[in-house]
Amino acid sequence: MSSEVVQVIKVGIADINVACPPSILRTSGLGSCVGIILYDRMLSIAGMAHIMLPSANVEKKSTENLAKYADTAIDELVRRLINKGVSSYRLKAKIAGGAQMFQFNTASDTMRIGSRNIKAVKEKLQNLKIPIEAEDVGGKNGRTIEFDPATSVLRIRTVHKGEKMI
Repeated sequence: MSSEVVQVIKVGIADINVACPPSILRTSGLGSCVGIILYDRMLSIAGMAHIMLPSANVEKKSTENLAKYADTAIDELVRRLINKGVSSYRLKAKIAGGAQMFQFNTASDTMRIGSRNIKAVKEKLQNLKIPIEAEDVGGKNGRTIEFDPATSVLRIRTVHKGEKMI
């Protein structure tokens, strides 16, 4: 009987972290932000990024925080996982978030950060040939997510909608 204490490794907004059992990864405050989990089931190693915006090209100071943007955060997350011994060809992804938190009376895509974040994350993962095994994206409600590298289960708590696992 194992008596290991589960350690929760928090991933803040515009942050990246990596974990292996008995640790789990958790991030809160996923509104229009997207949580990206990349994991190697064979080695039970996972990483999580909490991205805020689709692309670093939007801002001049794009090297300030790699974790803030979908394109740079995913590259950095892959780099950190490879440094832990993960083979990139074994990586799988799960994603959550990208809600449209506010209603706008404009047809402009500029304000639709959630859907733009989802699109950017999916395009980047496709370019890196990392398959998305499960997703819980869009909607109008915020989320908190926890990923357990031991089981590869993503637990999602959605405001006003309860909890589910993917």
